[in-house]
Amino acid sequence: MSVQEMFGIAPLVVVLGLAVLALWAVVWVVRYVRADTMTRQSIRQAVRVRWGWKRLAPMLKLSATDKTPTAMASLASTANKPIKPRVLIPTLKVAYDAYGVIARAKCLPGVGLEQFQKATPHLADAWGCTRVAATQDRPGQVVIRGVRLDPLKFTTEHHPTGEVPDEIARWDLGLDEYANPVSVDLTQVPGVTVAGLPGFGKTSLINRLICDWAPSPTVQFVCADGKVSTAREGDYAHLVKRMFAFVGDDLEEANALFRRLVDLRRARVSAAERVLGVQSMWEVGPSATWPLVVVIIDEAHTYFRDHKGSDHKTKKLAALAAENARLVEDLVKKGRSMGILTILATQKSTGDAIPTFIRDVCPIGLSFAQKTAEAAVAALGEDIREWPDANPINLQDRSYVGVASMNHQSQPGFTRIRTPFVSGQDSAAIAEQTAHLAADPADLLTARLPGLDLTKTGPGDTNPPVAA
Repeated sequence: MSVQEMFGIAPLVVVLGLAVLALWAVVWVVRYVRADTMTRQSIRQAVRVRWGWKRLAPMLKLSATDKTPTAMASLASTANKPIKPRVLIPTLKVAYDAYGVIARAKCLPGVGLEQFQKATPHLADAWGCTRVAATQDRPGQVVIRGVRLDPLKFTTEHHPTGEVPDEIARWDLGLDEYANPVSVDLTQVPGVTVAGLPGFGKTSLINRLICDWAPSPTVQFVCADGKVSTAREGDYAHLVKRMFAFVGDDLEEANALFRRLVDLRRARVSAAERVLGVQSMWEVGPSATWPLVVVIIDEAHTYFRDHKGSDHKTKKLAALAAENARLVEDLVKKGRSMGILTILATQKSTGDAIPTFIRDVCPIGLSFAQKTAEAAVAALGEDIREWPDANPINLQDRSYVGVASMNHQSQPGFTRIRTPFVSGQDSAAIAEQTAHLAADPADLLTARLPGLDLTKTGPGDTNPPVAA
């Protein structure tokens, strides 16, 4: 191509370039106009972060000095003119959401995750953020999350879709203090404890779990609610349709249910090799004929409380409470491999509410607002004293209804989570749609092995049930 031809197409190249820029500007303007007020603020914030990065990074020592000249600089250098060292600044790609910005930076020699973490307080000041956190996305790349607004102070709602979850035993909890979604893998987990003052979100948290998992036939639910006498009086009035059993605050009925579940656990132990071909259900995963059994014990202190007194009625209640504790201990300590998950909720998970031989076996604990340091330690362990910002005693303000603290599996320390509200209308709709999926796991097991003996055993019987 001659020089004249090149000059001839130059105007066309310029026009095409201007058209691309115009199209990009239109897309940007449309995106900005269609965004809500919070997102618009984040868009403007992202622009400021991107434009000011090259000046800000050296100030915060997030740059590296390269004294080695490039090949071109070596050729152009002279003896009288020394080569000037280059200042390298990590490249930054900035995205946004309603709460703030998400920036991804490439690391440089001497400028890695540790340096970004040290600079987060200054980045928060420079970017106008409430808080900033730096984590490693993958080797050589750091994710910097800055939130302009505190996600914990904005109430959220969850509307169940009614679709079968993609991953069984994945519990979606809500958003953390950086507006990142938080979930917990309950595979191979024997038990979960949920504590907190009344009205701060314990039952709503469990309702979401039921609503999200209910569409799957590989999960079955059973509930003991210690704050009601019948299901229609309490928070599970709608969801009871999706449960294969429910009891209220009657200790004898609860005792019978716990015995029934222990018998199921023992029967599964006997049948696992023949039905599954393995000793642990989690080696093959739950199925419609061998479902994951989620045992919900709400207001757990009702069933375990130590009754004091010498009269016949009080002695009987004390014996039932002690037996309930023994049976639930069996479920928590021995039910994991057989596909039994126990969730215990109470206001204050001290040893008198949930016996320590049960509570301390549950690896996952969450706590909504608490009034005392003792209650916070009981719910989350001694380490919570070293994380004052996440201590649930700081969540007593009504603006923190639905906010819980937990020790997450994938990161050190404690995380605060904003759990969403699930309306009774939504839970009722899900229960109605999925009621036909409720099935007693014992019936499913005997259908597979008709000769299996599921006779309930006494407290001293330790032999597993066998096929007749």
